[in-house]
Amino acid sequence: MPTAAAPTPVAAAPAAPTAPTAPPPPATVTDGIETVRGQRLTLHFEAARCIHSRHCVLSTPEVFLANVKGDWIYPDAVPIDEVTAVAHACPSGAITYERHDDEPGEQVPRVNALRLRENGPLAITADLRVAGRPAAIRATLCRCGASQHKPYCDGSHNAAEFRATGEPATGDTTPLAARGGPLSVEAMENGPLLVTGNLEICAGTGRTITRVTSARLCRCGGSSTKPLCDGTHAKNGFRAPAVG
Repeated sequence: MPTAAAPTPVAAAPAAPTAPTAPPPPATVTDGIETVRGQRLTLHFEAARCIHSRHCVLSTPEVFLANVKGDWIYPDAVPIDEVTAVAHACPSGAITYERHDDEPGEQVPRVNALRLRENGPLAITADLRVAGRPAAIRATLCRCGASQHKPYCDGSHNAAEFRATGEPATGDTTPLAARGGPLSVEAMENGPLLVTGNLEICAGTGRTITRVTSARLCRCGGSSTKPLCDGTHAKNGFRAPAVG
């Protein structure tokens, strides 16, 4: 009689990452920014800017430990290029870093871009000045009107059940004379975000919607021409202070 074939072995599931055995350097908190200095770089985390996109805990779970009490940032747990890549992928700019070697830090992008997150905020990468704060490279700005940390997103769009497409119709895509350079964002009192500088506004899938050198972006959540303002803030009682 033929011999029954041996069952194919089933690969074991990868073990869940565990906390490093070596303790991390001590963290300090100043003005809401948690700072941990490692041997090769210093990591900064600003909780008020975080929109929980989870790039950090999914890409480098050895560095950013999820759902733990106490120490949760281990800057030296993986190669430095992996850590910096995660910082560059953080859409809100909540994670930043300083290298301790002679290699350059994060560089401003060649093209200033705004990406629309479906039912969520405006994600900008640029040589950016938001509301008078020092230069940054990444930020996610509220467009639902409900954030308690305006002009930044704080995730309130979820509880508010905000609905806004990330794929609006294509508008004027005439190429700009320049695509980078400083980009200023100011929050107008009880009104939109005023953007000044070269900017490519993109759908969530990357399609170019329009290119502008100045624009007024809806932040009350009510415009019928999102992401652009149509004046609805004057009718729906939107209230938010001017910043910038």
